[in-house]
Amino acid sequence: MSLPITCHTSHFGTLGQIDPSHLAAIAEQGYKSVINNRPDGEGGPDQPTNAEIQAEAEKLGLNYVYLPVVASAITQAQVVEMARLLKTMPHPILAFCRSGARSTNLYYMALQIS
Repeated sequence: MSLPITCHTSHFGTLGQIDPSHLAAIAEQGYKSVINNRPDGEGGPDQPTNAEIQAEAEKLGLNYVYLPVVASAITQAQVVEMARLLKTMPHPILAFCRSGARSTNLYYMALQIS
């Protein structure tokens, strides 16, 4: 399965909402870590939960972090945490949210303080 990942660098990419079945393809593409930037329930009852995605990621040996952010209310603490994750998680890292835009914005904000 080909996923529409936006590769910002060889170490970081973003993607829209995933479900647990996408994680095998993400791992096959070489990603070592996944960051979930989408709050649970934001997309209604059909959105996979963080727990569901995390369980599958860990089953596949992927590093996984839940860092939910609201696009219009990203905090400095969330930017600092994203910067820390970018430095400490195994690369390459894939971050996702509803469309990928929020994860992209958070990434570029984190680079500003790195």
